[in-house]
Amino acid sequence: MTRPKPTRAELLASSDKKVPDVIARDLSVLFCGINPGLYSAFTGHHFARPGNRFWPTLHAAGFTERLLSPFEERELLDRGYGITNVVDRASAAADELTLAELTAGGTRLRAKVKRWQPRYLAILGVGAYRAAFERPKAVLGLQNETISTTKVWVLPNPSGLNAHYQARDLAKLFRRLREAAEARRESI
Repeated sequence: MTRPKPTRAELLASSDKKVPDVIARDLSVLFCGINPGLYSAFTGHHFARPGNRFWPTLHAAGFTERLLSPFEERELLDRGYGITNVVDRASAAADELTLAELTAGGTRLRAKVKRWQPRYLAILGVGAYRAAFERPKAVLGLQNETISTTKVWVLPNPSGLNAHYQARDLAKLFRRLREAAEARRESI
């Protein structure tokens, strides 16, 4: 089924809206975007903007056996994965967020992780992680910090605007997390 594209006015009207979390207890990985884009806010689904590489990257990294669409996001729960955001409100670009919003989002995210207890929290964007968790020198990969028993992993933002990483590079980095999560699941 082809869904109609939103108009510019519809997208702008989606500013500051929220997209519901896809979350459950004891997930293997809780993926965490920076904040919803306007397209995602309009549709009510995470990483919905055409050109966002989240869904193709999940598939290429082996998290899903087929390419899911944003409208199938709840199927992730059956696989042990979920989605949330550092900041809830939608914006046209992540650079519209203030440091105060990112810091407050980090505090809310810690509380959410303590409540739901995923094995891994995968923050999609090193800049967002640095700001929200006050870790200015953080790099990609597994972090030294944990939130309760949850390990924190930082991955590149899969936005099509992030030209620093090609699709194969994103898949390789995401695959490392998947392999770590599978190894941890088997050891429990």
